[in-house]
Amino acid sequence: MSRKWIFVAFGAIWIVGMIVVYPMLKKQQRLQVFQPKDVNPELVDADMQRTAKAHRIAEFKLVDQMGDTITNAVFDGKIYVADFFFTTCPSICPKMTANLTELADFYKNDEDIMFLSHSVTPQIDSVEVLSAYGNEHGADPTKWKLVTGSKKHIYELARRSYFAVTTDGDGGESDFIHTENFILVDKERKIRGFYDGTSKKDMDRLKNDITILRYEYED
Repeated sequence: MSRKWIFVAFGAIWIVGMIVVYPMLKKQQRLQVFQPKDVNPELVDADMQRTAKAHRIAEFKLVDQMGDTITNAVFDGKIYVADFFFTTCPSICPKMTANLTELADFYKNDEDIMFLSHSVTPQIDSVEVLSAYGNEHGADPTKWKLVTGSKKHIYELARRSYFAVTTDGDGGESDFIHTENFILVDKERKIRGFYDGTSKKDMDRLKNDITILRYEYED
């Protein structure tokens, strides 16, 4: 056999091996399940840092850009990415929204993946405002929920469920949170990753982590 055909044969074997072995290697990877003790202490209330209870996103009840009531049930059996934003934000939110728009387009045909954006100025971001914002950014309301509701409820979710912000507060009139964090949540409402929503590198990492997470749900 000539040297050329030897290289061709080895190349073919390598390609077949990657097709067979790579998915097996991916299946062996698992993302961390984040408990309060695993998160930056600045992001977790002191009374939660020592809890041994498995952490899950708390029950919530909000309203989306279509005026529909949104609860955890909407995300049953789904992997989703959560963030906190406001429509009039002039700084980090436009970049975060652009990255989320790209992600939503990337997963537009994937029924397992959804997105959940909470307004941190719900008194301003009404259903009508969120609807216009969603239309402007091409947000498919069946996959990407832009939500408003009780400020106290949203801020408690940000601080005690998603561990999205470092600031203390009570969700009162003068309280305000601003965070670039995206949070990856699995089908059991457990946190599986944190990402800088303004970073292209972190968006690539998020896509990779979603791929790894999806393998956990395959037979």
